[in-house]
Amino acid sequence: MVDDVEKRWHDPGMFRRAVLYTVGVVVVAALVLVVIQTWATRREACAAAATYCDTASRAAIVGGPGLVLMLGTLGAFLATYRVWREHRTWPIWQGAGWFLLVLTLAYLAIGSSVFAG
Repeated sequence: MVDDVEKRWHDPGMFRRAVLYTVGVVVVAALVLVVIQTWATRREACAAAATYCDTASRAAIVGGPGLVLMLGTLGAFLATYRVWREHRTWPIWQGAGWFLLVLTLAYLAIGSSVFAG
């Protein structure tokens, strides 16, 4: 059992899984962004106007990748709890969860400027 005070949290396999999970979530969010961007530029309703000409395209461009990032964040924190219950090196997953949470909030904050225009 790992004592939290000892700070011996060296587990290369767990670190690798957490990094691959985090990179996977970011890649899926980027793919969702590309798909939504392609959909928004090819809509007939927006043929003569800007890319984000209506509320549906604006909500999709912010909500799609934002939802993927938020679900990834929740998954990382769920993995943190699961690994903690197994008495393994949980801080690695907690770090992945916090990284994804910061990324999610930054994306949503910057993406909300789409609604201003």
